[in-house]
Amino acid sequence: MADIVLNVEVRERTGTGGARDARREGKVPGVLYGGTQAPVAIAVRANEFRKALYTGKLLGHLVTLKHGSETQPVIAKAIQVHPVTDEPIHFDLYRVDAHQQIKISVPVHFTNHEASPGIKRGGTLNIVAHEIELLCPADQIPEELSYDLDGLDIGDAIRVSAFALPAGVLATADPEFVVAIIAGSSAQASEEAGEGEEGSEAAGS
Repeated sequence: MADIVLNVEVRERTGTGGARDARREGKVPGVLYGGTQAPVAIAVRANEFRKALYTGKLLGHLVTLKHGSETQPVIAKAIQVHPVTDEPIHFDLYRVDAHQQIKISVPVHFTNHEASPGIKRGGTLNIVAHEIELLCPADQIPEELSYDLDGLDIGDAIRVSAFALPAGVLATADPEFVVAIIAGSSAQASEEAGEGEEGSEAAGS
């Protein structure tokens, strides 16, 4: 089951005024969506919400919503933060069943940069997509998808199909979609092109 428990209160006032009132009371306003029930305006005490947010396991993960003696699994799908203070100012939760199949984007992470011959030669890792959308049970969402760059040279592409996925988890994107590529600099490209021309001239002489 989820590691994080959010103790919520139901907000009587909705809209901008209700959200402003909640913030004045030291709470973060939010809305609970999903399922067959209507949306509900809720709030969580700001210190509790910040603590959950800073674990890194709130957004995009299964968490437990608690209201009085009632609990239910939810997914935190959107969190708004203040543009200056980075303090959370609003959030959206979605009702789910713990084993329900859901679509959710998971971050990608690349390791072993130092073991890539292409990067050693001055190439760079160009990341096209920082997340991959997955179809998976709500209680089995991966923290991240990791790829080892060991052995990759300039020009090598990392596609969706290259990522190892847990059992029961599928990527919704085209398996051939390029997530990242080891790219060389323009100077390297000119140098390699020059070497190719020299080789052609030598072969023709």
